[in-house]
Amino acid sequence: MNGADAIVKCLAEEGVEYVFGYPGVAICPFYDSILQTDIHTILIRQEQCAAHAASGYARITGKVGVAVVTSGPGATNLITGIATAFADSIPLVCITGQVDSSMMGSDVFQEADISGACESFVKYSYIVRDAADIPRIVKEAFYIAGTGRKGPVLIDLPIDIQQQTVRHFAYPETVSLRTYKPTVAGHAVQIKKVINHLERAKRPIICVGGGVHLSNASEEVIRFIEKHNIPVVSTMMGLSAIPTEHPLFFGMVGNNGKPYGNKAMNNADMVIMVGARVADRSISQPDLVMENKVLVHIDVDPAEIGKNAGPTIPLVGDIKNVFEEFNKLEFNSYYIDWINMLDGFKVDARNAKRRRMYQREEDIINHVKEYHGINPVNFIRELSLAMDKNSVYVADVGQNQMWSCSNYVARGGRFMTSGGMGTMGYALPAAMGAKIAAPDRQVVAVCGDGGFQMTMQELATISQYGIPVKLVILKNTVLGLVRQYQHYNCKDRYSVIDLGSKPDLSLIAQAYGIRYLKLSETAETDETLARFLEGDESTILEVTVDRDELC
Repeated sequence: MNGADAIVKCLAEEGVEYVFGYPGVAICPFYDSILQTDIHTILIRQEQCAAHAASGYARITGKVGVAVVTSGPGATNLITGIATAFADSIPLVCITGQVDSSMMGSDVFQEADISGACESFVKYSYIVRDAADIPRIVKEAFYIAGTGRKGPVLIDLPIDIQQQTVRHFAYPETVSLRTYKPTVAGHAVQIKKVINHLERAKRPIICVGGGVHLSNASEEVIRFIEKHNIPVVSTMMGLSAIPTEHPLFFGMVGNNGKPYGNKAMNNADMVIMVGARVADRSISQPDLVMENKVLVHIDVDPAEIGKNAGPTIPLVGDIKNVFEEFNKLEFNSYYIDWINMLDGFKVDARNAKRRRMYQREEDIINHVKEYHGINPVNFIRELSLAMDKNSVYVADVGQNQMWSCSNYVARGGRFMTSGGMGTMGYALPAAMGAKIAAPDRQVVAVCGDGGFQMTMQELATISQYGIPVKLVILKNTVLGLVRQYQHYNCKDRYSVIDLGSKPDLSLIAQAYGIRYLKLSETAETDETLARFLEGDESTILEVTVDRDELC
């Protein structure tokens, strides 16, 4: 057995089924060894997408995703995908080939200090110096990636180490790291404090973040809010943890959130942040919003608690574990007046939205304003309602993300996007990984024409491997969110945002052997969506959107 055989055997021991990657000389021994296993390899078309696809796979399965690429530019291309996973706490093990260890530091062909380059974007990184260490390193890497606050771990693997003989292979059964012992169980005293404050609170609210998904804790949270009639809002990463139409759900908060959700946060006397950063996209002025409130911050990462706002009650622990403990406790709760107030906020906001939509239609009819194409607000809602209840919706970044977050209707499925890093081009490869993870679930990616062109080469991957992803491209021929910023802040001085009308998406679809549909008339929406979602084959739906549409 050599080092490459050893690392492949370690992946098999970890139950890895899929590896997303791109080979090169420095990682060829690994890809030669993997032929001897039942592990499936997916050849992506650009290394960044290997991490995005592994991310989509990890988010749906709950397992650690694996990406394997070569040295130099292969490794540096991977960095954006690693950073994207790190920002959203997605568990990945990323393996990079490296030049011969005797030549490291000599600036030889395709050498890059990938460990140093990724230092701020990984939970931990390894440079393998001895093939005998491979079983321990891989065991630790999977443990670190998949526990505590999850995230990517890097293993840099020189080619000579892959070729080195391993005389005795033994895969460890357990891991014991002296400096890494994540807290899972919430402290009993802190849990009791939360319950005591809830008993005294008049206007409590729970804000769920992406940690609820990572902990697979949606059922426990829903059981708790329903038992005690506590309202809940969501960050962008927490969307779909609670069904959209749940009577206790009051929408996404933040700059692009629901007005009634933000009002709920502002008027609460107790806020429980659950698996969420108190960050700028959800709470732009935490000190102001949390003033005169009891703030409870529950997170598995102790470094996150108190980083942006000082909590009254810090509670470190795994979300699922903490809410299991909450659900064992009884307390008096009466929040009917508070719920009625929030229902009033929701009704007012929806009436205001209807008035805006009515005014928009009046402007079109009276030629005050010309619009060409489909209203994206209505389209996203109708799309999500037409999708299967357990489907996966992957939003890209830009205006399409804002429209998706505000109008996607969660009915038991999963909403995914790049929240922390905001990486354009994420949706297509992530949807590809999600579909591989859940072949029986409908997977739809929604992106703009700008983000699509960043990773459109992965159409070749879904075509080659028969991965049936449904892809919506909202085409407005501009970088919509940048243009919107320039509209408001630069007095309509538009700079470097015009994408032009190319490419012809029908010809792109034809080139890759993918079914193509186009929607440009509102009256055809229902019929077109039915055709788009029918069957289990990859389909591109081009949706014409006016460049003046705002979110």
